[in-house]
Amino acid sequence: MDTDIKMSVKATDTKAQYDNKAKQLIGHKIILAHILVNTVEEFKGMNPADVVQYIEGEPHIGSVPIDGGVTNVEKQEKVIGLNTENSEINEGMIRFDIIFYVRMQDGLSQIIVNVEAQKAEPSSYDILNRAIFYVSRMISSQKGRDFVKSNYNDIKRVYSIWICMNMDEHSMSHIHLTRDDIIGSHNWKGDINLLNIVLVGLAEDLPEKTEKYELHRLLGALLSSKLNVDEKLDIIGNEFRIPLESDIRKDVSEMCNLSQGIEERGVEKGLAEAAIRMYKKGYSIEQISDILAMDIERVKDIVNNN
Repeated sequence: MDTDIKMSVKATDTKAQYDNKAKQLIGHKIILAHILVNTVEEFKGMNPADVVQYIEGEPHIGSVPIDGGVTNVEKQEKVIGLNTENSEINEGMIRFDIIFYVRMQDGLSQIIVNVEAQKAEPSSYDILNRAIFYVSRMISSQKGRDFVKSNYNDIKRVYSIWICMNMDEHSMSHIHLTRDDIIGSHNWKGDINLLNIVLVGLAEDLPEKTEKYELHRLLGALLSSKLNVDEKLDIIGNEFRIPLESDIRKDVSEMCNLSQGIEERGVEKGLAEAAIRMYKKGYSIEQISDILAMDIERVKDIVNNN
């Protein structure tokens, strides 16, 4: 197999593992509780540890957890990705990163929350358009499950929360329905708060821990490719008082290892491309080896496969 193809396959596999690990890490209930406290009005000002109890682990929408064999998610201490495929005739398929039910403090009503993690703001489409599609699907998929026939008053509020990394600045926006009275002021009945989109932008730099940037610092630390395991655990455990259970430690450690692997493969690919360019310009194998500090056999392998 061509060396570049080998590296591409390895890099793709590592990135896929990294993405899955990031979802698992965010999917810990205590992390989701921190997200809820900072994005859902009813939970603002609460201690995230007290919000954990309101997250219902049982997948109600035909969800299958990433980890096979987990049949009673309600008893788990984390919602494991809830990688859900929702399909309907003529509607195609959606795969939610994380989706779960939350019981409100009144003990009766529920909301449905979806959390999506993005490495950056997509360039091939507008992220808000995708988010609107997601909340629309979260509403329409409730028919026959959360409400039947014409009982539209039983529709549950939905939140689609998008975490975008590598942004130019730290940001957060809440996008929802609004009402403009054009003629008269008739009181049209209904819940204008059914649809909610929250876009969270994370810059590369880690902000100071202030009330304003509390969520950004936590998520930034969790998803950072620059911090090592100990630095991440120090922020999570000491600053945010999150119990460092063995599964959280494991997820953080594995994510850091995968991040390092992605970086190392990026360096390896850059060296390979440099070696090929130098060879095409007439440099000898020995010269390339000396300049790039690479083993001669490695240089030969790169040149011969390209």
